[in-house]
Amino acid sequence: MYNFELNDSLKPGLYCVSTPIGNLGDITFRAIYILNKSDVILSEDTRVSSKLLSRFSINTKLLSNHKFNEKKNVKYVLNLLKANKIISIISDAGTPTISDPGGILINECKKNKIDIFPVPGSSATTAAVSVSGFSNNFIFCGFLPEKKSQIDQLFQKVSSLNYSIVFFISPKKIKKITAQIQKYFNDRDILITREMTKLHEEYIREKVKNLNNVNISEKGEITVVISENSNLQNKLQVIEESVKKKIIKLLKKMSIKDITLKISKENNISKKIIYEFCLKKKNEI
Repeated sequence: MYNFELNDSLKPGLYCVSTPIGNLGDITFRAIYILNKSDVILSEDTRVSSKLLSRFSINTKLLSNHKFNEKKNVKYVLNLLKANKIISIISDAGTPTISDPGGILINECKKNKIDIFPVPGSSATTAAVSVSGFSNNFIFCGFLPEKKSQIDQLFQKVSSLNYSIVFFISPKKIKKITAQIQKYFNDRDILITREMTKLHEEYIREKVKNLNNVNISEKGEITVVISENSNLQNKLQVIEESVKKKIIKLLKKMSIKDITLKISKENNISKKIIYEFCLKKKNEI
């Protein structure tokens, strides 16, 4: 019925297999084939993965592999791989190792010259960007840090670049950091995707400055895309001498972050240029 190429003699090694982010119909023929042929499947949550495997009659042994036991599993899994076994790694949803466990094993496989193969498929990141209408040059931030100060540091860095910004966040938390999003991206557009590919999927398109008026359900998972900074291209990339003198005076009484925001707004100068100049002068004081 279907004409697609599958190799009965799979090479031994580690296979990073993408699984659906919601709709099980998004799994690929190749993913099903490789999961069936694997000796062991490393699973972020075996309860979640069992439902997926059962749906497609896959009986391969599951091994729990999450952030709390990933280091512990490495030696055992490496021994299997060195014995020419076929091992697959999957996450609860989407592409494994992207904001999910697996990075430690990948690096150990590299050190031991063990083959690693990607099995492409669903990804919340690219799915959200594909329907955003924003620049497809984007920066992926993964799950945002827990502390507000860390979020400030992250947003400070990425807001000075002319790229779309993508990150994961819970519905409850996005309401708590609305002010921070507006502080750094107020002149941009935003796409909030919730429960992508699932029955109650939702796509909220709004101006960042109007984010306070948006009603976001507290159920499900959210991927956020913030548009590129279209105004950045028009910002000056040099600082005039008079402005430099002002910055030096401000360094004695204001933080670099606050100076950067103030000077950029008042003089239409790139935040990155101002920030780097502040750091340089701060070290000289």
